[in-house]
Amino acid sequence: MAAGYGTGTAQPAHSGGFPPFDTRTFQGQSIWLAITFAFLFVVLWRVAGPRIGGAIAARRDRISADLAQAETHRKDAQAAQAAYEAALAQARKRAQVFADENRKRVQSEIDAAKEAAETDAQQATTAAEAGIAATRKDALAQVAKTAEDAAIAIVAHLTGDTVSPADARAALANVN
Repeated sequence: MAAGYGTGTAQPAHSGGFPPFDTRTFQGQSIWLAITFAFLFVVLWRVAGPRIGGAIAARRDRISADLAQAETHRKDAQAAQAAYEAALAQARKRAQVFADENRKRVQSEIDAAKEAAETDAQQATTAAEAGIAATRKDALAQVAKTAEDAAIAIVAHLTGDTVSPADARAALANVN
């Protein structure tokens, strides 16, 4: 062996093996085990137990409060949804009423415009018919005048006699 590392004394041999399993010290170990167990039991019972119980109770209370708050929020959400649906239904109803009123107003405007257009067309037709009748009357008068002039010219050309316009008019009246 190297110098300085050894003690030079022989170590006694253990006769029982692993010390916790040594039967000579078993009785003392049992007493210390009971004392340690009792001490830990008292500490857990008096200190840790109430803290753990308090934490569990606080957590239970918080969970209960959170559940109650969630239920309140759910009821509020349902009430808000019902109010929203009622407002939406009322808005749809108002929109339908406005659409019906607008449709009736537009239809009445269309009917009034149609009636005005028909009245204007009737007046224009009456004025046009009066104009046509006046033009026809003028045209017939012109035809009669032209026929009268033509009859005078034909008689003068064929016979050489001069015929008065009244005689020509009378002759033409007998032809019709």
